[in-house]
Amino acid sequence: MMVDSDKLPHALLLEGPSGAGKFALARATAQYLHCEHRSGGEPCGVCPACLQHQSFNHIDTIFSFPVVKKKNDSRAPVSSDYIDVFCDFLAETPMMDFDRWLVKLDNVNAQPVMYVDEGAELLRRLSFTAHGARYKVVLMWLPERMQEPTANKLLKLIEEPSDDTRFILVSNNPRAILPTIYSRTQRVEVRRYDDAEVVAWLMGEKGLSADDAAEIARLSEGNLNKAASLLGTSSRSHDRLEQFITLMRLAYQRKIVELRGWGDSLAAEGRETLLSFFEYATGMLRENYVYALRVGDLNRMTPEEEAFSRNFSPFVNERNVEQLMTVFDTARADIAGNTNPRIVCFDVALKVILLLKR
Repeated sequence: MMVDSDKLPHALLLEGPSGAGKFALARATAQYLHCEHRSGGEPCGVCPACLQHQSFNHIDTIFSFPVVKKKNDSRAPVSSDYIDVFCDFLAETPMMDFDRWLVKLDNVNAQPVMYVDEGAELLRRLSFTAHGARYKVVLMWLPERMQEPTANKLLKLIEEPSDDTRFILVSNNPRAILPTIYSRTQRVEVRRYDDAEVVAWLMGEKGLSADDAAEIARLSEGNLNKAASLLGTSSRSHDRLEQFITLMRLAYQRKIVELRGWGDSLAAEGRETLLSFFEYATGMLRENYVYALRVGDLNRMTPEEEAFSRNFSPFVNERNVEQLMTVFDTARADIAGNTNPRIVCFDVALKVILLLKR
């Protein structure tokens, strides 16, 4: 193990899909590094360092994560402004469900980022020597949400940190990390859980029967956050499906005025909701294409989604599926680039009209 051989890189990036336990792994690595009696790849769990990690207050561990500006405060916030909220989030959601983080921030329509002041704050905190351990550890969640000025401030620090500093970055979307940061990390891919692991987690942690756990595992695609949301009714998932159904029905009927209203309503919900919807729509197009091929074992849809897809799937075929998915992928990129959301939504609607009857 890298820690035991004292070969933990100065900047380690754990990359992989959401719900794969990457941040839990990062936290465990930091605890193992600080543990006073570690052995055989496991921390002791009882030394002062382990107890501090378990309560999220180890003095040489720094959390860095995307935040939003507080209401009536023009100052760019930093992670330490939200540390109590973040620790509550860690305790409640160890698999780091981003939608739940938006709820904790009390702004589900926000677009959290790491502002430039985050870089200055990290530089300040890391200028002090380690207090209770050999290494200071920065646990950075979602570096892909780092603003470019922030990255410029941290570039030298990540490339050549002091001897007593280690960075562990955790990313759901490594392609979105600024290349200057990404190229200076040593990457480790964390793969999704397989269905058997999800079943075991659902049965052991949630008390589900084997049959119910197997069905949810099939739908969750190895994402424990998605599996947890499928345990009950997820209002956000239901809303995304309703938005998708409305778009496709209005586009099929070529109702331009109603589609403009659909787009305006969706755009008003904020950029993060838009990004989530466009990602969902891409997934639904894929599922409907597979459904039309009658390859049931490959489908990952809820009963509600499948009920709509029985009639809709014939309209997603080899003539238009790639173009349709490109429409939504391009829309996600435009929204991430701060293009006017109403224009993006209406443009999507017009393109879907043209492609749906191919």
